[in-house]
Amino acid sequence: MPEPQPPQPYLPGGGAPGNGAIAGTGAGGAMDLATSEGATLEAPPGGPPAPRDRDRARSLWSDAWHDLRRNPVFLISGLVILFLVVISLWPGLIASGNPLTCNLAKAQEGSQPGYPFGFDGQGCDVYTRTVYGARTSLSVGVLATLGVAVLGSVLGGLAGFFGGAGDAVLSRITDIFFAIPVVLGGLVLLSVITSNTIWPVIGFMVLLGWPQISRIARGSVITAKQHDYVQAARALGASNSRLLLRHITPNAVAPVIVVATIALGTYIALEATLSYLGVGLKPPTVSWGIDISAASPYVRNAPHALLWPSGALALTVLAFIMLGDAVRDALDPKLR
Repeated sequence: MPEPQPPQPYLPGGGAPGNGAIAGTGAGGAMDLATSEGATLEAPPGGPPAPRDRDRARSLWSDAWHDLRRNPVFLISGLVILFLVVISLWPGLIASGNPLTCNLAKAQEGSQPGYPFGFDGQGCDVYTRTVYGARTSLSVGVLATLGVAVLGSVLGGLAGFFGGAGDAVLSRITDIFFAIPVVLGGLVLLSVITSNTIWPVIGFMVLLGWPQISRIARGSVITAKQHDYVQAARALGASNSRLLLRHITPNAVAPVIVVATIALGTYIALEATLSYLGVGLKPPTVSWGIDISAASPYVRNAPHALLWPSGALALTVLAFIMLGDAVRDALDPKLR
């Protein structure tokens, strides 16, 4: 008479160790344990919850966002930029005065109640002008960056994808633009324009800024189109437009975003430089570069008029550079 067997533990598929479940001879054996990739094992009714895969594979963008949320550099720079955006859209929230209202009787005076930054050489409130100057600087930087990113990405992406004579011609054109000094080019081109709007300055930045983005986009597209998934899509009959929009662009746009984010701060500094030299924005436009230029002659008598717009400009440029560095670290797989 056979000896009684102890109760067998439950296994998915109804198998038991004694019935060949481990060895794979039973119906509910190894085939049930070797589930397909990504499948989860369900526990029996009333049993403990089945373990779940908490480390599921994430896409590049979700993985980058996961890292950015835990990066203090990104959080600090993001908060600074968010504050600048808010005061650019609604400067009246923290500055109730008019940046164009001046009182010569208070010229070069220091801090007073209601006027924490003092007055400049024309008797204008430095605090109000510093707050309103953020709108102009951010507008120029953002619009110039968008124009440079779109133009450079389109030209560089198409040249890298199709190659041939168009790629060779574009490469030589970018070499010519790289040879032009930015500040000297601004002095020559903007000195003949008398417009007081921001559009000539933005157009100049797009004209001389697109070659850098174009070269980066070209290299990214050349690298992406050699991957196996692109070759497989081409073998299945995908058109060139589908390859560019669905397969290559999402995987080649990360370097462009990183460079454009860092370049945004550079364009804000470039606008201030050109305005300081007198060929950028012109009064009555309120700009940090204009205020720095106007305060330079009497910096010994009223250093506060130069300190505050310069500090705001430096903080803004630093915030965008830090943001670009954090985004670069998150989107570059080689740094992991």
